[in-house]
Amino acid sequence: MNTRYLVASALAAAIVAPVALSAQKPVPAPTAIKTEKCYGIAKAGKNDCASTGNNSCGGSSKLNSDPKAWIYVPAGYCERIVAGSLQPK
Repeated sequence: MNTRYLVASALAAAIVAPVALSAQKPVPAPTAIKTEKCYGIAKAGKNDCASTGNNSCGGSSKLNSDPKAWIYVPAGYCERIVAGSLQPK
């Protein structure tokens, strides 16, 4: 009887474990560092998102230095970067 219980428990765990693990949400990025959106400096396919235009989000930019695509940079750094802007162009 114990063998049946053990096999049934192992089978149930094998079925439930992948479902339980896939339901977990990804861990958010640390928020200890203040960031800002910097437009116009992302490489093609490396943007975090875009304000409007032909790409929606996450790595979908087709142009280098797309003026509407942005990436997160530490607060205060965007204005120091050549072609960086805090607003979309």
